[in-house]
Amino acid sequence: MDRYILGIDVGGTGIKGGVVDIVTGQLLADRKRLLTPKPATPESVALAFAELVRMHDWKGPVAAGFPAVVKNGICLTASNIEKSWIGTSIEKIFSEACGCPVTAVNDADAAGLAMMKLDVGKGKKGLVIVLTIGTGIGSALFYDGELIANTELGHLFFKGDIAERYCSNIVRESQNMSWEKWGGQLNEYLLHLNKIFSPNCFILGGGVTKEFEQFSSFLDDSLEVYATELKNAAGTIGAALYAAEINAKK
Repeated sequence: MDRYILGIDVGGTGIKGGVVDIVTGQLLADRKRLLTPKPATPESVALAFAELVRMHDWKGPVAAGFPAVVKNGICLTASNIEKSWIGTSIEKIFSEACGCPVTAVNDADAAGLAMMKLDVGKGKKGLVIVLTIGTGIGSALFYDGELIANTELGHLFFKGDIAERYCSNIVRESQNMSWEKWGGQLNEYLLHLNKIFSPNCFILGGGVTKEFEQFSSFLDDSLEVYATELKNAAGTIGAALYAAEINAKK
């Protein structure tokens, strides 16, 4: 089994990558970053992906966290990416572009894996909901530490629209919301999820968690909510951990 895997997190604004030691779960160096091309077509993103691999002078296995439902390496949805991605084999187009074997996984599932194996979710039993809050809201569901993939809870119908259009971080920024107002809206969403799933706890990820203390007091006391300490590196590390698990089964 390969000890080192290049993890790459494909996002709406940036593509970030770093080499991960899958034994320790640590990045070997600071991540490198490229802007996500516009329009973010399969061809243009594959070229940027390959350039990031080249920047690491990398020839080994690569893991791709991708902002869509991913089944058997194929992109099935396109809510925050170009529609032309639907039906595209992420693994095939990235592998052909960079010349390395690529394993693809939903980006929030990847981040959730890192949080559950290395961070505040470690050892937690029962149902745990991980939410990555940024441009949209990604989700990862775990039961006794095992991933239930591709949940997309940010797309649940809520308040007359989908949830991520009510309480994602970009909504807070674009509407210049106070922490109290945005925290209240996030709280309503968490209470809604709590009513549906009754999880043991929630774990929040994404850049907004750097400001967890600014809004945590506006979350209901009945909810058990944690913020990741991995911050934005969770997706990169988790993608590598996922690829290691898949590769070990081959």
